[in-house]
Amino acid sequence: RMNTEEQLLLEQLKLGNEKAYGSLYQNHYAVLCHFANYYLHDKFAAETAVEDVIYHIWKNRENLNISTSIRSYLVRAVRNKCLDILKLKRNQTELALSCLSEKSNYYIDNQIAYDSPHGTLLSKELEEKIIKAIENLPTECKQVFLKSRMENKKNQEIAEELGISVNTVKYHIKNALKILREKLGKYCYIYLLLVLMN
Repeated sequence: RMNTEEQLLLEQLKLGNEKAYGSLYQNHYAVLCHFANYYLHDKFAAETAVEDVIYHIWKNRENLNISTSIRSYLVRAVRNKCLDILKLKRNQTELALSCLSEKSNYYIDNQIAYDSPHGTLLSKELEEKIIKAIENLPTECKQVFLKSRMENKKNQEIAEELGISVNTVKYHIKNALKILREKLGKYCYIYLLLVLMN
């Protein structure tokens, strides 16, 4: 069951207290990453899974309903996240194998290759769409996102420059990526990740 200290933390979290949000990282992040890595056998993927879970909790903080201890709740959430990732990987592998026999993919890929007139036009259209989507992000969210992804600044640098916490920086980056993924659709979003964010 949740102890008094955790109940106070949960209350502060619901109120949007960034220190409470930061304490989730401080008290649970390392253990959760180790736990996630047990499932995924990939340190980066494990860290990403844990960050996604904690971010999801922060974003939906007002509707949180935790009856167990916070650690137990987080462990269960991370476990479910890891299982979802493994399921997605398995599905992607099966899809990739099935596509190998589809010769038509080769011709489609060549039609839109970036060194062809078709491909150049396509990449420009995608880039314009992405730029417009970024411009429409909430002001502070856009500011943080551009400094992180376009100026290649570290979270700590951005936090000091804008006078906000590192956790707030992480929140804005996650939120920006979520908004862009929803606005752009899967293929434009992948283009954003591969081209504009290198």
